[in-house]
Amino acid sequence: MKFVSTRGQTEPHSFSDAVRIGLAPDGGLFVPESLPDLSGEISYWEGLSYPELCYEFYKHFATDIPGDELKEIIHRSYANFDHEQHAPLVRLEEGLHLLELFHGPTLAFKDFALQLVGNLYERQVTVRDEPITVLGATSGDTGAAAISGLLGKKGVNIFIMYPDGGRVSPLQERQMTCTQDENVFPLAVSGNFDDAQAVLKEVLGDSEFSSSLKMSAVNSINIARGLAQCVYYLFAWLKFPAGEREEITFAVPTGNFGNVLSGWMVSRMGMRVAGFRVATNQNDILYRFFSSGDYSLGEVRPSYAPSMDIQVASNFERFIYYAFNENSEKTRKTMLQFKSEKAFQVDDSSILSIMSSTRMTDGEIKAAMSEVYEKYNYVVDPHTACGFKELEGLKNVVLLSTAHPAKFPDVVRQTIGVNAIHPRLEALKDIEETKYSISPDADEIKSFIASQTESMQV
Repeated sequence: MKFVSTRGQTEPHSFSDAVRIGLAPDGGLFVPESLPDLSGEISYWEGLSYPELCYEFYKHFATDIPGDELKEIIHRSYANFDHEQHAPLVRLEEGLHLLELFHGPTLAFKDFALQLVGNLYERQVTVRDEPITVLGATSGDTGAAAISGLLGKKGVNIFIMYPDGGRVSPLQERQMTCTQDENVFPLAVSGNFDDAQAVLKEVLGDSEFSSSLKMSAVNSINIARGLAQCVYYLFAWLKFPAGEREEITFAVPTGNFGNVLSGWMVSRMGMRVAGFRVATNQNDILYRFFSSGDYSLGEVRPSYAPSMDIQVASNFERFIYYAFNENSEKTRKTMLQFKSEKAFQVDDSSILSIMSSTRMTDGEIKAAMSEVYEKYNYVVDPHTACGFKELEGLKNVVLLSTAHPAKFPDVVRQTIGVNAIHPRLEALKDIEETKYSISPDADEIKSFIASQTESMQV
């Protein structure tokens, strides 16, 4: 399997090279050269454990890694989850299920991808006998999960940028700043997540600099993450009787579009479902797109669901590529237009109808959290709450529960009067924080990264 850029101006790469680079040299995102048809295999995967299912799926893409080695990496990646099923499916009522994706080390769905990506990076360092510098930007959960996946990895330095000034929850910040690991550099960036994400692409776009430090992007722009996230959709889908699977609608709280895109990609490989619901908070660029075709940059407004406080969904380029029938030239022109004009418009109803979408204000988020608690005696975090809107008329809903409520204790306590706690988070409260304040300036960030990696050895 080879991987090509959505913008069509990069030569095909192997899986390991695409993972190592992260962002394609032409500024596009890597995608499989062709999506495999798995419809003849999927039914035989029923009853597999989560790691077993991940291997059966992932081996179609990581074709340059020997099978036994890939299997060992995958099983090691999911050894530190605190539920035997890894992603349990919880029934709230007839036709409504929650897929709990918060049983990993950092209590968020990002762990499913980033525990695996961390071990893939470690393999790269060993195989190539050279260090690697990992760069990421986060609106909250990605940074903690990426750091967790790379803690203590020899030959790896990780730099995570996040918006300073309370734009991530206090516990999300502590997960990044209280590791006490010498290879971790949390960068508190003045500005919002979109500022951090933009400067990340600028730093990685400096080919001379990124090549000299063997840099890689750990954001969801990295294809290894998107593919890893495909697996929990299959895992949930296979839990249903065969006759009910095509009636499933996945409702997905979404900020950077990577999560829901993974599910949709699996549906193009043979997992037949009724549809996908993109659930946004008040930062609703994706809702506006699927409602009216308007993809225009708006102001990022802080919300109760901070991990979704995003107006530029970096994974959306992959969707555009597939929606444009893999026309890389049209994709490139569209994304360049968005970069210069901060907007583009799509009028094709066949594209806009691919997914449905909803949006929630902060008031609606709290109301949804209260209703779920009163009706089901179940506590959801504010991001998951965004999915509980306009579900009437959908026959079989699987709503992705993306984070543990203990990561957002203040809004949970204020809304439903429950003290949401988790021992992994409580242990962080007495540890001294280490972070580095920095502006979203590419030259300043490159200088800082270079100064910290001068003496790095494998």
